[in-house]
This record gives sequence, structure tokens and C-alpha cells, in this order.
Amino acid sequence: MIDTLFSTAVLFVAGTWQAGDEAAPPPTPREFRAVWVATVANIDWPSKPGLPAGEQQREARAILDRVAALHLNAVVLQVRPAADALYRSGLEPWSYYLTGEQGKPPDPDYDPLTFWIEEAHRRGLHLHAWLNPFRARLAGSTHEMHPSHVSRTHPAWVKSYGGYLWLDPGEPGARQQTLDVVADLTRRYDLDGIHIDDYFYPYPVNDPATGKEMEFPDDPSWNVYRQSGGTLERADWRRQNVNLLIEQMHKVIRHEKPSVLFGISPFGIPRPGIPKGVVGFDQYAKLYADTQLWLRSGWCDYWTPQLYWKVRSPGQPFRPLLEQWVRENVKGRHVWPGLSVSRVGEAPNQYAPEEILEQIAIARETPGVSGQVLFSMKALLANRRGLVGRLAEGPYRRPALVPKTPWLAAVPPSRPDVSVREGAIEIRPGPGGQCFVWAIGARTANGWAFQVVPAHGRKAPLTIATLPEAREVVVTAVDRLGVESEPVRRSLPAKPAANNSSPLPSRERGRG
Repeated sequence: MIDTLFSTAVLFVAGTWQAGDEAAPPPTPREFRAVWVATVANIDWPSKPGLPAGEQQREARAILDRVAALHLNAVVLQVRPAADALYRSGLEPWSYYLTGEQGKPPDPDYDPLTFWIEEAHRRGLHLHAWLNPFRARLAGSTHEMHPSHVSRTHPAWVKSYGGYLWLDPGEPGARQQTLDVVADLTRRYDLDGIHIDDYFYPYPVNDPATGKEMEFPDDPSWNVYRQSGGTLERADWRRQNVNLLIEQMHKVIRHEKPSVLFGISPFGIPRPGIPKGVVGFDQYAKLYADTQLWLRSGWCDYWTPQLYWKVRSPGQPFRPLLEQWVRENVKGRHVWPGLSVSRVGEAPNQYAPEEILEQIAIARETPGVSGQVLFSMKALLANRRGLVGRLAEGPYRRPALVPKTPWLAAVPPSRPDVSVREGAIEIRPGPGGQCFVWAIGARTANGWAFQVVPAHGRKAPLTIATLPEAREVVVTAVDRLGVESEPVRRSLPAKPAANNSSPLPSRERGRG
């Protein structure tokens, strides 16, 4: 679909975003709009283990096509669900969720992460690699562990807890294993971001025999710490172990490739009572995650708290929690809350689409918030309760560029070469090859219309069919960090009134 759409001409279809007939274009629309694609337990992709490579690729393209049609601009793909790999790795084995046998490569052999990156970038989408720092095996898993899995190569680093296998954060070698994976991913792949979720020490599990919460079995690493002269209390020591990983992960990414964003998606409540009246799980005391410290220290580029409760949940109200995270963000990093589209459904306790629409509206109203991340892709593919259509005709009706990341150094891309043709413009890349997408504004009597067109890797000129009533266009080249070139403005010749019609392509008429 993308080849057909962009190989020769693109029809300008975006609606106006500012009424009136102003000569100067308004600021370029910007908002991070992403979706998580979970691979653990085959939640989103691939649909089951062991599919032929061609079928895996077909499913991936279908996901990316839906993402692009919905005017999202990023995908967060889970590539390390359990100390395994959905990419070609020399550090960890191929994932069971990909091939149906841990350590077995795809058939025919290919690198799924390279494929996802290339296909995402061709559509003008960013691709972030999502990994779990410490989980080594999911509860209930029955597949055999490959000899190269960390549970076999370094069994002392791995603990059994509640049916899971878990890398012990108190083992320096276990933390280094995760850091090595992060460095390898950042160095070898053309990624836009590295992303981790809320699994640090495991969520507590009760002992079936006693009903009491089980203690994580880290006595060996704790004893080594104490015998070496460590003076912290055990809970503080555990938090220090996770703090070290987060700080070092940030440094590793900066060292390997400074343009790659580091994102963290913690549990949505900082602590019970923060802000006042909030109740619920205490990640500081139970996951040993000092998330407020991480955000206040600026150890990430974006912060995606999982705000999965309803807007008016009495103990976990959406707006106050979001505003609290903004207050914590003293370093001015991106805040992009996580929203649970997976909870949209028909059951009494599930959400109506209006919950998600209202959460997006609140996020847009909240100073210091510049996007959202949706969990997960499965709900969008299923279009639960018409959610896709509601998003497409509502908050995502028009495209948007990703927000700028001003604390990362970037050189603006070169201005594109824009020439006017009959009813169209032709865009050629400027020198330097930094352009990821072109942002195009067209001025009409009703205001400015806006479109984003993929430019990544393009060398040949691209023809854009403009709106018939357009009077002029403004084009900028935009790089991967959202930095725009100087604009290029071109006047368009007036068109006869009889020609003032522009049929929308079918994909715009019948979304959802």
C-alpha cells in the first residue's frame, strides 16, 4: 500500500487546523502518538509462535498500516520480553514467542527488528525498542530454555519467584547483562528510542500455602553486599540496585547514540498519598522503584506513567495523577501518559471509548504534556466499540509531528527543493540526507491544511497533489528528533472554480 501511495504522487487530504485566511502559517502541529506492540504471550505480534517469516511480516505490515492511517507517529515494539530476543542477538536466544522454540531462528531467516524499523520508517513512523530489564521467564511457560539463556549460562543470577524466573537486580552481572543488551541494540539498530516498562523487582506474589506475601529470594546477593561493608537497609539496597540500572542505562544510550531517546513507563501512582487522596499499589516499597528520583534527576527523555484508571476513579483520578507527574518533572523531559485502550470493551467494568477520548483531551489541556502512548495494538486492530473511528474522526483527525527534544543537540536538516507544477508541487530532498518526513502546509480560504509525508531514504523527487483551492504551500524538512528546516514557501496559481473539487482517497472516506 505504501509503495503505491508514495511512489509517484501523494494527494493532499488533511483538514484545516486554523480557520481564517492568515498569510503566516500557524505553528506546526506536534504531539507524540504511539502504541505499544506487545510480543510477550503473543499479545499483539506475532499472533502465535512459529508463524512462517512471510506471515509474520504480513501481520507487521498490517499493524503499521493501521498505525499510519490513524495518524499515530510511533510504535513501541517489545523486543526482549524475557531475557530473549525478537531480533538477531549474540547475547540472548531467539524468543519462543517468535518461533515456537527458544533459540530457533525464523524460517526463512530474517531479522524482525530490522524489518520493523525499515517498514516503520518508510511510513514516517518512529520505532522504539521495548525491553523488560529483569524478567527471565513468564509464569506458566512450558517451553524448554535454550542453553544460551541466562538461566542456563549464569543460574546464580536468576531467581524463581511466583512461577517466574527473574534476574536478581542485586547481582552486578545481571544488571550488566541488561546494560549490554541495551548497548547492543542502540549500537546496531537504527532505532528512535529504547523503552522499559514497570517490571523491576517483581510484583509481589502470595504464597499459596500461607496466603502471605513471598519474599524475593535474594539472600546470596544481599549477603555479599553486607559482607563487603554495605550499610544500607535491605529495601534501600534494592532501590539502589534499580537506581544504578536506570542511571547507567541512560548513560549507555547517550554514549552509544545520543539521538536515541530513552523512555520509562512506570506504574501510574508515584506513591499512595501522592497526590493527596490517591490510594493503591506502592511501587516504591514493593517494586523498589524510586520513580520520582529518576524523573527529577532527568535520567530519561520521556516519561510514560501507566494511567490506566478511569478519569473519575475515586482513588486514582486521572487528571490529578497526570498533574503530579508534571510537577515531578523538574528537568523538563517529555511527559506522555500511557492510556489503556485494551480496557475498552463491552463488559460492565470495561471502558467506553469516551474514557480514552476524555483522557486525550485532558492530556492536551495539561501544560507540560505533549503526547500519549496507547496500550495496546490488539484493541486498535479489533476496533473495539468503534474506537478506531472515534479516534480517527476526533483527536487524531489531523497528523502531527513528534515534539522536539531540545536537550539533545541537533542540526536542522537542509531546506528541501520545492517546485510548482500544474495542481501539484514537486519536492526534492536537500543536501545532507537528514530528512525523515516533510511537513507541508497549504493555505486555503478556510485556513491552513497540514500533511506529513515520509521522506526517509528518498532520493527521487516526490509529487504532492495539492488541494484545488490552495493558494500557497509551505514545506519544511523534519529530522528524526522533530527539528525542522527553514521553510520553503511557494505561491500556487489560481485554479478555475470548476476544478474546485478534490476526491479523498478511499482510506480517508472509510476509516475504522
